[in-house]
Amino acid sequence: MEIQSIYQETIKFATARHLAQNQTIPGTDLPYVVHLSNVAMEILIASQHSHAFKLDFAIKMALLHDTLEDTETTFEEIAIAFGVEVAEGVLALTKDDKLPKAEKMQDSLRRIKILQKEVWAVKLADRITNLQVPPSHWNTAKKTEYRNEAIQLLEELTGGNSYLEERLQTQIAAYEKYIDPGV
Repeated sequence: MEIQSIYQETIKFATARHLAQNQTIPGTDLPYVVHLSNVAMEILIASQHSHAFKLDFAIKMALLHDTLEDTETTFEEIAIAFGVEVAEGVLALTKDDKLPKAEKMQDSLRRIKILQKEVWAVKLADRITNLQVPPSHWNTAKKTEYRNEAIQLLEELTGGNSYLEERLQTQIAAYEKYIDPGV
């Protein structure tokens, strides 16, 4: 199947699931599919700078990465529609709600790191797209915490995709202006 068809099939599935939750990008009125397509765009560009990159696998995960975490979609539904390998990648990208907040990111990173580099790439791309203008209700402490998580993520996933690592490093530096307006 061509990448365009894979993209269309996957984005339709993901959009339906997120629309059922009336989900928007936090701090905006934009439908959540905009975030998903931005993550997929990062993956499409990264694939052009990456050797032996499984683009079809990565695009599916980019578009589905929040479906287990944010919708009623099950692992089984993703496995049936897109394959077990994709479902396992999406599961690794999903924070475990049974864990304390302080442990969720580290647990997810641990699970990501035992999978293919494309899973690493989706996590990097997700954080790149999330390091935009923070929601207006976030205080400096929350913005700092989010930036620090991005730094941790970059450190933990170094070696996964050099192009996306460089992009994330640039986004982290640009995000400083939201923490310290004098930067």
